[in-house]
Amino acid sequence: MFTGIVEELGHIIAVEQRPDSVVLRVHGPTVVSDASAGVSIAINGVCLTVTGYDEHSFTVDVMAETLARSSLGALRESSPVNLERAMRADGRFGGHIVQGHVDATTTCLHRAPGHDWDVVTFALTPTLARYVVHKGSITLDGVSLTVSRLTSEEFDVSLIPTTLAATTLGTLPVGGIVNVEVDVIAKYVERLTGIDSTAAGEPR
Repeated sequence: MFTGIVEELGHIIAVEQRPDSVVLRVHGPTVVSDASAGVSIAINGVCLTVTGYDEHSFTVDVMAETLARSSLGALRESSPVNLERAMRADGRFGGHIVQGHVDATTTCLHRAPGHDWDVVTFALTPTLARYVVHKGSITLDGVSLTVSRLTSEEFDVSLIPTTLAATTLGTLPVGGIVNVEVDVIAKYVERLTGIDSTAAGEPR
């Protein structure tokens, strides 16, 4: 489990294409400082297993399902990436519950730079809309954020200077694609209550 607090802005060292997967080598000296084979590290919000590491970098295998559901397939050498180690049981819970299981991707529609923060607008797909609430939590490329405006087709998040400087969202262009993970609590509530959104005409 993660909390959506990015520990390090790393970058891709190498991309090895395989028939149905990709091997990424990632520069991230902070997140490998206490690494061991088999630990989990989130790359742009995607939970991946470390298969090898050295003092400054680590490797992960990215399977076809992950490539299809996330934006990791677009990563190239030198691409910046948000990195977070899995949360320790005695760690500080700084963001919200993040599993590292990406639900979908979405597109940056607009950026409004401000004096102290940027307001960024993203498209909201119908299949995820029921899980997103005003002032609720959402994860974009592994960053825990609060929904500051919400309509049926889009939502805003406000990025403070630290987020702009320390994550990939600071340089995300209009038209850029990010990974989305909605709050898992909403999905559990839906499952436990037996609510079927398709009954109201909302696609699943």
